[in-house]
Amino acid sequence: MAEEFLVAQDLYKSFNEHKAVNGVSFTIYKGEIFGLLGPNGAGKTTTIRMLTTVLEPDRGHVTVGGHSIRDNADAVRSLIGVCPQELALYEDLSAIDNMVFFGRMVGLDGREARAQAMAHLELMGLVERAMGKVGKFSGGMKRRINLAIALMGHPELLFLDEPTVGIDPQSRNNIYETIEGLRDRGMTILYTTHYMEEADRLCDRIAIIDGGQIIAMDTPYQLKSRIGPLEQVTLEDVFLKLTGRRLRD
Repeated sequence: MAEEFLVAQDLYKSFNEHKAVNGVSFTIYKGEIFGLLGPNGAGKTTTIRMLTTVLEPDRGHVTVGGHSIRDNADAVRSLIGVCPQELALYEDLSAIDNMVFFGRMVGLDGREARAQAMAHLELMGLVERAMGKVGKFSGGMKRRINLAIALMGHPELLFLDEPTVGIDPQSRNNIYETIEGLRDRGMTILYTTHYMEEADRLCDRIAIIDGGQIIAMDTPYQLKSRIGPLEQVTLEDVFLKLTGRRLRD
């Protein structure tokens, strides 16, 4: 039986009168890629901020690796890595210096930070650019560095928030292959994206959130099979059927 790694139970979060998250529950199993998809303003970001200990829920509870986000947030933080949608990079520093800096931030000593940095740069195909200033990197290279930084400290659960937005097909494919390799080595991943084809490719299970609530949760195969023949239905069809076509900008 699959081992539960993250368990979110009945999460609520409001900002003034707005209920951003309204009773969200789901489980992520060890070694799976779990997609959390939703339109803009659906509650996805607020949910992730609670899961990563940035925000405290108004009600509900989360455990990660058996540790409560309320009672043992430090232990939770030691298990997770976060790759944010907004690039978290110092553009005047080299790739290796960026990585060593963030490695030290998660508690690595200088030698271990440098060793992990080089290993992760190799994983992302960027060893030859280790000494290059990040500010001169392409968008795809910056995204790959962003992911490499999230791997510092060898997290057991990785949060990937739109990791391929705005990059070229080659970099996107490199990131796909890296993520699949991480899962094959046992890493647990929560993945958000607005690209339905990559969610279909990568995610073992998907939860669709809208209006602060989970409105569907299943494998991509089962979600598609609910609305029509698999050879005719895409995950985007499912997403639009469930969340509507109204613009959310």
